[in-house]
Amino acid sequence: MDISLTPDIYTPSVDETGNYIDNIPPINHGLKCPCGSRKDVMFETKAKFSVHCKSSVHQKWLAILNQNKANHYTEMLKFKKIVESQQKIIAEQQLKIDLHKKELESKLHDKDIIIEFLNTKKTQVYSVNLLD
Repeated sequence: MDISLTPDIYTPSVDETGNYIDNIPPINHGLKCPCGSRKDVMFETKAKFSVHCKSSVHQKWLAILNQNKANHYTEMLKFKKIVESQQKIIAEQQLKIDLHKKELESKLHDKDIIIEFLNTKKTQVYSVNLLD
Protein backbone atom coordinates (compact mmCIF):
# COMPACT_ATOMS: atom_id res chain seq x y z
CA MET A 1 0.00 0.00 0.00
CA ASP A 2 1.49 3.31 -1.07
CA ILE A 3 1.06 6.40 1.05
CA SER A 4 0.62 9.55 -0.95
CA LEU A 5 0.60 13.04 0.45
CA THR A 6 -2.10 15.39 -0.74
CA PRO A 7 -1.25 18.97 -1.58
CA ASP A 8 -2.36 21.79 0.69
CA ILE A 9 -5.22 24.04 -0.41
CA TYR A 10 -4.20 27.68 -0.65
CA THR A 11 -6.06 30.21 1.47
CA PRO A 12 -5.25 33.90 1.22
CA SER A 13 -4.27 35.86 4.31
CA VAL A 14 -6.18 38.79 5.76
CA ASP A 15 -4.44 42.13 6.16
CA GLU A 16 -4.92 44.65 9.00
CA THR A 17 -7.88 46.27 7.17
CA GLY A 18 -9.67 42.95 6.72
CA ASN A 19 -8.91 42.49 3.03
CA TYR A 20 -7.81 39.19 1.55
CA ILE A 21 -4.24 39.32 0.26
CA ASP A 22 -1.84 36.81 -1.24
CA ASN A 23 0.75 35.53 1.21
CA ILE A 24 2.46 32.46 -0.15
CA PRO A 25 3.03 29.85 2.56
CA PRO A 26 5.89 27.35 2.59
CA ILE A 27 5.17 24.63 0.04
CA ASN A 28 5.97 21.18 1.44
CA HIS A 29 3.74 18.75 -0.43
CA GLY A 30 2.46 20.92 -3.23
CA LEU A 31 -0.19 23.62 -3.24
CA LYS A 32 -3.51 23.82 -5.06
CA CYS A 33 -5.32 27.09 -5.58
CA PRO A 34 -9.14 27.17 -5.42
CA CYS A 35 -9.37 30.23 -7.69
CA GLY A 36 -10.49 28.05 -10.58
CA SER A 37 -7.97 29.05 -13.21
CA ARG A 38 -6.06 25.77 -13.10
CA LYS A 39 -8.11 23.27 -11.13
CA ASP A 40 -5.96 20.20 -11.66
CA VAL A 41 -2.60 21.93 -11.31
CA MET A 42 -0.46 21.46 -8.22
CA PHE A 43 2.20 24.09 -7.66
CA GLU A 44 5.44 22.65 -6.32
CA THR A 45 7.51 25.81 -5.84
CA LYS A 46 6.91 29.28 -4.47
CA ALA A 47 8.15 30.78 -7.74
CA LYS A 48 5.55 28.95 -9.83
CA PHE A 49 2.77 29.80 -7.40
CA SER A 50 3.89 33.43 -7.29
CA VAL A 51 3.53 33.64 -11.09
CA HIS A 52 0.07 32.07 -10.77
CA CYS A 53 -0.95 34.65 -8.14
CA LYS A 54 -0.26 37.42 -10.66
CA SER A 55 -2.64 35.90 -13.24
CA SER A 56 -5.83 37.79 -14.05
CA VAL A 57 -8.09 34.90 -13.01
CA HIS A 58 -6.45 34.65 -9.59
CA GLN A 59 -6.56 38.42 -9.09
CA LYS A 60 -10.25 38.47 -10.06
CA TRP A 61 -10.94 35.65 -7.58
CA LEU A 62 -9.19 37.62 -4.82
CA ALA A 63 -11.22 40.74 -5.70
CA ILE A 64 -14.47 38.73 -5.54
CA LEU A 65 -13.47 37.38 -2.12
CA ASN A 66 -12.94 40.95 -0.92
CA GLN A 67 -16.27 42.10 -2.36
CA ASN A 68 -18.11 39.28 -0.61
CA LYS A 69 -16.29 39.29 2.73
CA ALA A 70 -19.43 40.46 4.58
CA ASN A 71 -21.31 37.52 3.06
CA HIS A 72 -18.53 35.16 4.15
CA TYR A 73 -18.93 36.38 7.72
CA THR A 74 -22.71 35.92 7.73
CA GLU A 75 -22.31 32.48 6.15
CA MET A 76 -19.78 31.57 8.83
CA LEU A 77 -22.25 32.61 11.53
CA LYS A 78 -25.00 30.59 9.85
CA PHE A 79 -22.76 27.52 9.63
CA LYS A 80 -21.72 28.00 13.25
CA LYS A 81 -25.40 27.84 14.30
CA ILE A 82 -25.91 24.75 12.17
CA VAL A 83 -22.90 23.03 13.74
CA GLU A 84 -24.13 23.90 17.24
CA SER A 85 -27.60 22.51 16.51
CA GLN A 86 -26.12 19.35 14.99
CA GLN A 87 -23.90 18.88 18.05
CA LYS A 88 -27.01 19.19 20.24
CA ILE A 89 -28.87 16.64 18.12
CA ILE A 90 -25.90 14.26 18.27
CA ALA A 91 -25.73 14.59 22.06
CA GLU A 92 -29.48 13.90 22.38
CA GLN A 93 -29.23 10.88 20.10
CA GLN A 94 -26.25 9.56 22.09
CA LEU A 95 -28.32 9.79 25.28
CA LYS A 96 -31.10 7.82 23.59
CA ILE A 97 -28.61 5.22 22.38
CA ASP A 98 -27.17 4.86 25.89
CA LEU A 99 -30.67 4.46 27.36
CA HIS A 100 -31.65 1.82 24.78
CA LYS A 101 -28.37 0.02 25.38
CA LYS A 102 -29.07 -0.18 29.12
CA GLU A 103 -32.62 -1.42 28.45
CA LEU A 104 -31.31 -4.07 26.07
CA GLU A 105 -28.65 -5.21 28.52
CA SER A 106 -31.31 -5.52 31.23
CA LYS A 107 -33.57 -7.57 28.95
CA LEU A 108 -30.68 -9.82 27.96
CA HIS A 109 -29.88 -10.37 31.63
CA ASP A 110 -33.55 -11.22 32.32
CA LYS A 111 -33.52 -13.63 29.37
CA ASP A 112 -30.44 -15.37 30.75
CA ILE A 113 -32.12 -15.77 34.15
CA ILE A 114 -35.25 -17.24 32.54
CA ILE A 115 -33.21 -19.67 30.43
CA GLU A 116 -31.26 -20.77 33.50
CA PHE A 117 -34.50 -21.29 35.42
CA LEU A 118 -36.03 -23.33 32.59
CA ASN A 119 -32.90 -25.46 32.28
CA THR A 120 -33.01 -26.31 36.00
CA LYS A 121 -36.69 -27.26 35.70
CA LYS A 122 -35.89 -29.61 32.80
CA THR A 123 -33.28 -31.48 34.78
CA GLN A 124 -35.31 -31.84 37.97
CA VAL A 125 -36.54 -35.35 38.62
CA TYR A 126 -39.88 -35.63 40.29
CA SER A 127 -40.66 -38.58 42.42
CA VAL A 128 -44.35 -39.27 42.75
CA ASN A 129 -46.01 -42.25 44.29
CA LEU A 130 -48.58 -43.19 41.71
CA LEU A 131 -50.33 -45.59 44.04
CA ASP A 132 -51.40 -42.88 46.41
